[in-house]
Amino acid sequence: MSNQKTAIITGITGQDGGYLAKLLLSTGYRVLGAYRRGATETFEKLKEHGILEQIEMVDFDLLEFSNICRLVKKYQPDEFYNLAAQSFVAASFEEPIYTAQADGMGVFYILEAIREFSPKTRFYQASTSEMFGLVQEIPQFEKTPFYPRSPYGVAKLMAHWATTNYRESFGLYTCSGILFNHESPFRGKEFVTRKITAHFARMVVGETDKPCELGNLSAQRDWGFAGDYVECMWRMLQQNEGDTYVVATGEMHSIREFVLEAGKACGWDIEFSGKEDSEIGTDKKTGKIVVKVNPKYYRPAEVEQLLGNPAKTKQKLGWEPKVRFAELAKMMMEKDIERAEKGRL
Repeated sequence: MSNQKTAIITGITGQDGGYLAKLLLSTGYRVLGAYRRGATETFEKLKEHGILEQIEMVDFDLLEFSNICRLVKKYQPDEFYNLAAQSFVAASFEEPIYTAQADGMGVFYILEAIREFSPKTRFYQASTSEMFGLVQEIPQFEKTPFYPRSPYGVAKLMAHWATTNYRESFGLYTCSGILFNHESPFRGKEFVTRKITAHFARMVVGETDKPCELGNLSAQRDWGFAGDYVECMWRMLQQNEGDTYVVATGEMHSIREFVLEAGKACGWDIEFSGKEDSEIGTDKKTGKIVVKVNPKYYRPAEVEQLLGNPAKTKQKLGWEPKVRFAELAKMMMEKDIERAEKGRL
């Protein structure tokens, strides 16, 4: 009998899926990568990580209960990490029903399958700081009241409480990681940090001279590095019992600050002028406008300040973020410039 642990990771083609798979493979796991065959997402991130050949890919869809049941029954995984979701907040306003089904009901399907066919499986749910939304206190921790401000946040809250309920009602080992914003060079380009670094990289190599158009530059987030955060997910499932944890850096920075740090990595010294809809960012050395506000990117309901208190996570899991904000922006910017120079952006 092999002592090798088996883990299923949904959302394997996304940012967190790649980093988590890399971590688990390095510690000897058998990794099953669950992905939706009809998805437009490719395996490029896994190829870039250099781990695609080591992962067993399996068909998976959050809305297909029978498929989930067969998957759980067949593999009886030691650990199940649910990272799959309709994870783009802006899209959730356009697709609220689909978001509710995938991000909310999809988690009920997984939990039911585990309860029925593999009750010893340890389950991790990717919860989100977007559940705090209109924040009731700063910073936010595990007991802070939730007030989601998007269909995405509402659906994730449903899944979050389902995860807690199945732990308390049925004795399953379940964990929710309330992860605050976490970025990396593998972040999707629809997310604001990567939108900035990808656009700036194209400007650096001369592909475009148009400024990067952004929404609310004053929105503040607690930004960490995805590679650090997946280690925390794994640590949650190694404890004696399941629990809920806030995963954050405890520092808050604005989108405007991220623009400044990314600009430094491009050799720019960005200065902002104008207010609200007419605000622009100009490189002082060249006078070139590199950023401008476009109101079409404002959210219908803005989340202004998200700041996590990771005290419980540090105390119980012994986890601390290693990569800080400025280093993160520089890492992302340099990687996108490298990709742009190779024509792979």
